[in-house]
Amino acid sequence: MKERFVMFLIFITVFILLVDLYSFKGIKLVSNNIDSNIFKHVVYFVYWVVPVIMLTYLYYLRTLQPLEREPHIFKNFFMLAGFFVLFYFPKLIFIAFHLVEDIIHVSKVLIAKLSGESEVLKVNSNGISRAKFLSQLGLVVAAIPFTSIIYGMAKGRFNFRLVNEKLLFKNLPEAFHGLKIVQISDIHIGSFLGHEDQVNRGIELINEQNPDLILFTGDLVNNFAEELDGWIPILSKLEAKYGKYSILGNHDYGDYFEWKNEVEKAQNLEKVKQAHKEMGFRLLLNETQHVVVKNQKIGLIGVENWGLPPFPQYGNLKIAMNGSSDLPFKILLSHDPSHWDAEVIDKTNIDITLSGHTHGMQFGVEIGNIKWSPVKYKYPRWAGVYKEKDQYLYVNRGFGYIGFPGRVGMPPEITVLELFKS
Repeated sequence: MKERFVMFLIFITVFILLVDLYSFKGIKLVSNNIDSNIFKHVVYFVYWVVPVIMLTYLYYLRTLQPLEREPHIFKNFFMLAGFFVLFYFPKLIFIAFHLVEDIIHVSKVLIAKLSGESEVLKVNSNGISRAKFLSQLGLVVAAIPFTSIIYGMAKGRFNFRLVNEKLLFKNLPEAFHGLKIVQISDIHIGSFLGHEDQVNRGIELINEQNPDLILFTGDLVNNFAEELDGWIPILSKLEAKYGKYSILGNHDYGDYFEWKNEVEKAQNLEKVKQAHKEMGFRLLLNETQHVVVKNQKIGLIGVENWGLPPFPQYGNLKIAMNGSSDLPFKILLSHDPSHWDAEVIDKTNIDITLSGHTHGMQFGVEIGNIKWSPVKYKYPRWAGVYKEKDQYLYVNRGFGYIGFPGRVGMPPEITVLELFKS
């Protein structure tokens, strides 16, 4: 891990320096008409302060020990990642506009040399140069993602959205007609350190729905059980008429950290599992749980994490479905939506699968019928309802966040599913 982190530091340092040096060339062009030399140098100073502070803080964080088991240090890494996205994604857009002019300029120089022309460029003294115009346009366009990212970090990650879906099933038992399920997923509680009020607001919003069932589809933590310190009393406030059920997600196993030994890793996982119990959730580990209402019953099937490589496959659907053959209606909890295509459709009689995992990449556009996120190129079924014949999949966009401490156009989701007999 240390070697990989050193390589990461080298890569990110080189990336920042290259981007800033080239971007600064455009900044100088845009600001060359500023009359005040003092103001101009203030602009230059502020420009270079950002990468200096970011790199200094990154190297400082690397010196802290023990790095991996301190939730607040991980939170600082996430905030640093947020500021990196805030400043460098817009800079790449700005660079793209500035690069267009450089490509045109170099092309003209080459053409001129090949044709033997002595005059390559003529300066238009009565108007703005194309180079300056493109750089200014790039600055304006780059301001759009800059302001969007600021909002996503300040407000967007806490702007919990209720998504309501009503689904019809022929084989739903009468006693469950109108069953209201609240699905939450990907809490990533370590990311919320210091934001207890926002989480409490999310918990209250869930309880206000008066759910019959609360189903949590994995990723309670980012890496380790210490993230849950102080959170159990808050998360325990969730209430549901017929109970609360949960599964594990890929992050819950601690696979993204080099443990001292397998015993330490196993102990961490047991603590995470115990936390589900302390929160009042029935954790389903490759097993089926019956939900009984008025002597009628349905099955909740919960698998451990099953994902396409490189994600681990702890889940065993065949074992999990033991004891469900005589049930008229089945709900599967599986963290990764790719599991639905791989092992559920046309291979089982599971009626609806609930998943999470994608977060909607915490970035996207959802306006009317337009629904897009870059994550769709990795997970074709990445958010919302999907149906194949009589089988449904619902993919929750996630309650929390990880890595980038924000959500841009992809608010955190609380799903309210109402099931009806058709």
